[in-house]
Amino acid sequence: MFFTIPTLLTWARIVAIPLIAGVFHLPLGPDVKNLMATVLFVAVALTDWLDGYLARRLNQSSAFGAFLDPVADKFLVCASLLVLLEQGRLGSLGALFALVIIGREIAISALREWMAQLGASASVAVHMVGKLKTTAQMVAIPFLLYDGLLFGVIPTRAWGLWLLAGAVVLTVWSMVYYLRKALPEIRARAR
Repeated sequence: MFFTIPTLLTWARIVAIPLIAGVFHLPLGPDVKNLMATVLFVAVALTDWLDGYLARRLNQSSAFGAFLDPVADKFLVCASLLVLLEQGRLGSLGALFALVIIGREIAISALREWMAQLGASASVAVHMVGKLKTTAQMVAIPFLLYDGLLFGVIPTRAWGLWLLAGAVVLTVWSMVYYLRKALPEIRARAR
């Protein structure tokens, strides 16, 4: 099922990634670029919820959709972090934050692939801590993209950095959780 409505929404999320990055190269004022990137990111992030809802509602769930959905999330988060790093919005710990988040995504994706080859993919199935991690990242990033005063009073960069720091903690926690779940299989195969 490559072209169901939910899968098309997921593809749209992937296609939108260069648009979010490209906004910062347009000959517009910084406030306009920030607002455009934020609106694009939020709209695209909302399709993550919408495609899952529609897949269930329209009975269009598929193995391909289940594979593509988290890939789209990872692309969106990683690309956005690189844009924010390039824009100098992640502070003095920005490179470390980006490295932890991107490194975790690579490590857990490789772990899941390996566990699937061993027939033990259930041991590293998506858990609530992984969903919380993704939610924290998806909330922090628009604050950092906006980079101004929301409603004239909320300093979004400061809030975004705090939220991203929380997302980094959840990122490490989720990585430890998945590694601990896989550890019995890893030990059994190491003998």
